[in-house]
Amino acid sequence: MIKSMTGFGSKETNILPFGKMRAELRSTNHKFLEIVLHVPEGFLSLEEKIKKAIEAKIKRGRVTCVISINGFSSPKLFIDKGLLKKYILELKSIKKQFRLSQSISLEALINLPGVMSLTKGVNPKAPLWPKLDILLNRALENLVQMRCREGLATDRYFRKQLGGLKSTLNTIKSRFKVAVRKKLACIRSDDERSSFLKDSDINEEIARLAFHLRNFAMALGKSGPIGKELDFIAQEMQREANTMGAKSFDAEVGAKVVEMRSRIEKIREQVQNIE
Repeated sequence: MIKSMTGFGSKETNILPFGKMRAELRSTNHKFLEIVLHVPEGFLSLEEKIKKAIEAKIKRGRVTCVISINGFSSPKLFIDKGLLKKYILELKSIKKQFRLSQSISLEALINLPGVMSLTKGVNPKAPLWPKLDILLNRALENLVQMRCREGLATDRYFRKQLGGLKSTLNTIKSRFKVAVRKKLACIRSDDERSSFLKDSDINEEIARLAFHLRNFAMALGKSGPIGKELDFIAQEMQREANTMGAKSFDAEVGAKVVEMRSRIEKIREQVQNIE
């Protein structure tokens, strides 16, 4: 079953003590797998685990993953005023007792142990990952399901185009035989006949194109990433059609080749969106 490279998936849940957490994934076309992460400040240590979780489900495309948390606060400046008051009272007592004249500076006060610090947020490492892993995989499932739905529609489109190509190719094969007989009937010289058949014979191209059509249909039934294989087969189909067009001497055959090339071009456009 083929998968599209474009899709969207998201999931959110409450994860205590962090707050409401949301995992959102968007994927677009790309030759290889590229992962772009946006995570809250302080969660960079989880990036490698997030990437591995995505790589396990997605093999091709540009995936943007956004992890957001409502209610999670970043570290803030904290001054323990109670402790600071105790320091000041104690220092004033010492100053009075020993009759010291030196004033107490603010810089000296805030550098005293425990007066100023950064409040520590929740540790975003081990306690969070098991829950985030579940949330991320559910969002990934939504993304994969959407890619599969789009892939199913594209599969139907490909099979319709393959049916049209097969029908057109059979028409070309039949018409070519009739056109050759008529042309040969007008040529009297054996050398001219031989030259004509050499330059205009497209039987080999017809056979190769029929082979590529069968290969393409077989590839559609494979599991796993098949986009690159389909792209290669479509290129070969286009190559054979172009050669047939160059050799064509009959207007009807030429028109059918143009029709066939148009279908192949449409297939190649859609192939670019396949994983």
